[in-house]
Amino acid sequence: MKQFTYNRILVALIAIGLVAALSIVWQRHKVEENNTTVEMVMEYEDVLELAQLEGAPIDALMQRIKDAGITSLAVYETTLEKLNKSGKVTSLSGAQLLQQYHTGMLSDIVWRNLVETGRIKAEDVYVIGRDPQVFAEVKEDLSKRLSPERVTLLDSQKQILSVKANYEKVIKWNLGLPTDEMRYVASQGFWVVARPSNYSKVQESDVLGVFDRLAGIDKVSSLMFTGDEALGYPDLLPVTLKKVKEKQLTLDLIEHPLQLQFFKQEGLVPMAVANDYKAARVYVIPKDEQPKLKQAEAVQRWIVTDQERNIRVNLLRKYDKAEPGKTLIETNLEYVADVRDGLINSGFTIGRAGTYQPYFPNKFLLAIIALGAVAAGVLFLTLVRPFSPKYQYGLLLLLGLIFTFPLVKGSGDVVRQAVALFSAIIFPVLAMTWQIDRWRGMTIQGRKPLIGIIRDGIGGLIITVILSMIGGMYVAAVLGDVRFFLEMEIFRGVKLTFVAPLLLITVVYLTRYNLLATEQENRKDVWQQVVKLLNYPVQIKTLVIFALVALAGWVFVGRSGHTAGVPVPDIELKMRAFLERVMFARPREKEFMIGHPAFFLAVMALYRQWPRVVHYTLVVVATIAQGSLVETFAHIRTPVFMSFVRGIDGMVAGIGMGILAVIGVQLLCYLSVVLGRRPTENE
Repeated sequence: MKQFTYNRILVALIAIGLVAALSIVWQRHKVEENNTTVEMVMEYEDVLELAQLEGAPIDALMQRIKDAGITSLAVYETTLEKLNKSGKVTSLSGAQLLQQYHTGMLSDIVWRNLVETGRIKAEDVYVIGRDPQVFAEVKEDLSKRLSPERVTLLDSQKQILSVKANYEKVIKWNLGLPTDEMRYVASQGFWVVARPSNYSKVQESDVLGVFDRLAGIDKVSSLMFTGDEALGYPDLLPVTLKKVKEKQLTLDLIEHPLQLQFFKQEGLVPMAVANDYKAARVYVIPKDEQPKLKQAEAVQRWIVTDQERNIRVNLLRKYDKAEPGKTLIETNLEYVADVRDGLINSGFTIGRAGTYQPYFPNKFLLAIIALGAVAAGVLFLTLVRPFSPKYQYGLLLLLGLIFTFPLVKGSGDVVRQAVALFSAIIFPVLAMTWQIDRWRGMTIQGRKPLIGIIRDGIGGLIITVILSMIGGMYVAAVLGDVRFFLEMEIFRGVKLTFVAPLLLITVVYLTRYNLLATEQENRKDVWQQVVKLLNYPVQIKTLVIFALVALAGWVFVGRSGHTAGVPVPDIELKMRAFLERVMFARPREKEFMIGHPAFFLAVMALYRQWPRVVHYTLVVVATIAQGSLVETFAHIRTPVFMSFVRGIDGMVAGIGMGILAVIGVQLLCYLSVVLGRRPTENE
């Protein structure tokens, strides 16, 4: 039996890299622990609609919403349509006015005079104000959105504007932030989340006009832009940034429905970086999804979201259907209060959204981690095809310089991504390689089969998980900075981290065993075994098995990362929700339900001397869990402590499932023996 040597110097470098990684991970953990304040936001328009639907006084409802836990109200830009509904202005098309004149319904002398002097045009829009301040803002907004030449004051005393625009279009255009609404929200004790949009061919006066309206509002917490651009894009972002800093505002990043990064708004990320990363991630349950969720499910969604994805602004939409026995207002107040209580019970505080300090790991610690990752790669090569220590150290030196030099210089984002990707691939393989070598040297004779399988399964899995965790710590440390916390940057190569370890462990396995031969046959090298596999006769059952494996692989890869290609069954969603309620961090199904039980069955395959191809298959499936464990740490938006606990929870649950799998297979074996001994007359 060929022996493989684990170079102690390479192992020592990996251990030193682990110490550096743990140092960064601890710093990262402290940064994450210092940001636990969640802002509870509703749309001001939703509150108004609730009051109207239930006939409730708006002041009283505002107080009840605040008492339930809402800290802030989002105020959108107004439109002529909204102002019409609120009665603050009246907007009419010229055609409507002319129709009223010709039918004798236009009795006001001022309007009749305007028609008779030819100043009313059928294609124009006419705006009549009631409140002088609102009318002045509408005039200002229309002049900015269109042009001063297209907006004419027809009568200052009656507050009449003539606007050259299409009526159906212009009444829906965003005009500007309504000062009266923002002042009212602030006067009720809420923070204002301002939601401005950008201007076409934006001018500096446009940007300054937005902040002029915010200047008189004391409690403005953040800007949450609407549309595809940040205010001031493309050329006036510095003007916006200056005002944001003066008012000490947070910039809100709205998470994408696929839960990967956020809605793309041009200019937002560079502005957030220049704002010293004073930015917060926002989540909102999609409109088409919320009605399908029971309130308890929605509450749990918020708690898990804030825990796992660094969400610090919860934008809660109202429920439009009352719960049985409750009014619509009571339904929504209970919903808000349950979210607040759930977050507080989970260790969060409620207030203005917390933000992360601009944390970046020490460059020398990153270089040490990179050197440790290189050492792990060289070690893997020696465990596949041993070569001279002289060449090992030469390769270590060459790759070490390539990977560490950019990091020491203070740059090297590409190198950091490469180190993270390499660590996520190689450490699960090294962990399983060590386990395979341990199995090769293990003596089965004299051990009690069932007890021995369970004992070796538990001990081996614990050690393998610990070894894989080294890779997790490397990934968590090398990518652990504020850009990844906010998902301005993300880990690249998720799909590869699920596939590559399975291919590499296959290579390792073929260097240790003959896949399609008995132990007594002469060992063939990897290439010879590949050739033998390619020449293996293909039967129908082989094709069926291959198709099933291909289907499983498609589901496995398709379900990884953030894709919408492979749907998740309802029963699995329910199981996930249950695990989220009963465990601190829900473990991944591919670990505790698939990979870890396969690890136990791989031990059983050794004890029972099952065909080598069965053992190989179980080893590959067990490697899935180790790869998943390390890849968990690549979700940098998830607090590192939660990723660590998720891995431990998965291991504990996997041990339980593994024991059940071993006992179940054992019972099946006994049952098959009993059935095989039945006398023929009973057939």
